[in-house]
Amino acid sequence: MSRAEGMQGEALVARYLRERGYRLAAHCSRYGEIDLIAWDGDVLCFVEVKTRTNLDIALPREYVTPQKQNKLRKTARMYLAEKRLDCPARFDVAEVYAEHGFDEARIEYLENAFQ
Repeated sequence: MSRAEGMQGEALVARYLRERGYRLAAHCSRYGEIDLIAWDGDVLCFVEVKTRTNLDIALPREYVTPQKQNKLRKTARMYLAEKRLDCPARFDVAEVYAEHGFDEARIEYLENAFQ
């Protein structure tokens, strides 16, 4: 998958979240390990977006390995400290299935995907 396809997936998820009442806090080029950060009410959500155009190998969520989860936790702690936030937080995974193109993409959103 190309970087451009990954960015398309992130844009789709950002729109998906806004349509459901989330408030985007950051689209995370600065926090490279985390794709999106959004408020769901008073809960800060660190969202990992996994976009797949070919599903022959594995489900998108399977790419959020224990090593990746550790990197996400570390980056989230850094973000919370930098912003001086003391709030509930969770890690979500958004799977973007675009095997038939991005116009027909579907999103599976997994809240609290890991601790």
